[in-house]
Amino acid sequence: MIPPGETIGILGGGQLGRMIAMAAAQLGYRCHIYAPEADSIAAEVSAAFTCAAWDDGEAMAKFAADCAVVTYEFENVPVAPLAALGATPLLAGPLALETAQDRLNEKRFVTELGGTPAPFFPVDDAADLAAAMAEIGTPGILKTRRDGYDGKGQWRIMKPEDAEGLELPAQALIYEGFVTFFAEFSVILCRGADGDIRYFDSAENVHESGILALSTVPAPAAILEQVPAARALAAKVAEALGYVGVLTLEFFATANGPVFNEMAPRVHNSGHWTIEGAVTSQFENHVRAICGLPLGSTALAADAVEMRNLIGDEAHDWPTILADPANHLHLYGKGAARPGRKMGHVTRLSFGQD
Repeated sequence: MIPPGETIGILGGGQLGRMIAMAAAQLGYRCHIYAPEADSIAAEVSAAFTCAAWDDGEAMAKFAADCAVVTYEFENVPVAPLAALGATPLLAGPLALETAQDRLNEKRFVTELGGTPAPFFPVDDAADLAAAMAEIGTPGILKTRRDGYDGKGQWRIMKPEDAEGLELPAQALIYEGFVTFFAEFSVILCRGADGDIRYFDSAENVHESGILALSTVPAPAAILEQVPAARALAAKVAEALGYVGVLTLEFFATANGPVFNEMAPRVHNSGHWTIEGAVTSQFENHVRAICGLPLGSTALAADAVEMRNLIGDEAHDWPTILADPANHLHLYGKGAARPGRKMGHVTRLSFGQD
């Protein structure tokens, strides 16, 4: 058990790291951010900041020496340089990073555990893409196996002709068949070092242009019917990885049950509602888990909760948002409000009399 007063290292300097650091401070911990970008909104609320490249072994080792435990706020942290952490524990661990960083490996891993992903096919060149379309059919989505988020690094192929003349990037790809679904939802769990697992209510997620726009709980009954099977798979994933901390799996709700989309070995945008909407937020429970503390209750703190992302210029509407007492506004302190950039979120709680 790591007592309050110790330092938690966070790899990555974005809004997820910022919210982890704020939850850690509430429990009496210091946070030390490590990120290559000098402009870090997580560092603004943390006790220390190391701005250095991922492969700067000397900086990474010095950072680790200041920390009792290290965690990460996004899944694309390069794994090899993390050997410089030495004896400082990394939670949830490198295996979770390695699995989630490659979409092909991730889908094979989940399939071996009994999960059902969308049909998939590895693509390295135009011949592979033709073979993928022949086997899976169209429409489909071509994605980079590594990196890419919020709809980036993806190409929709609605018919075979769409692939003609497509200039493939010089990196490994994966082709996925379209899934017919009626809703999207996520399973967010927190697993302690002792194997104790707590689940947050599953939110129905609505995406716009590949970016999460809205999460609501409770989800409709049709989704709730599929949550037990989705949770069972998520638990298998967590146990197979020896996972400690918050883990997220995203699903499509289909007529034949939940179809796995992707996993995120970290706190997740679709769980931001838990800050006000759950007894213990995903951020606090992540801190509790990696520090060996008892996990907190994940029960709802309201009858219904809605979380809406503020994308780009939407964040400029903060006076109107704050005028409604049911709203809880979170602005991340970012600079320019570019199109597609997550600038904050607003959570709205509803109770029986509302």
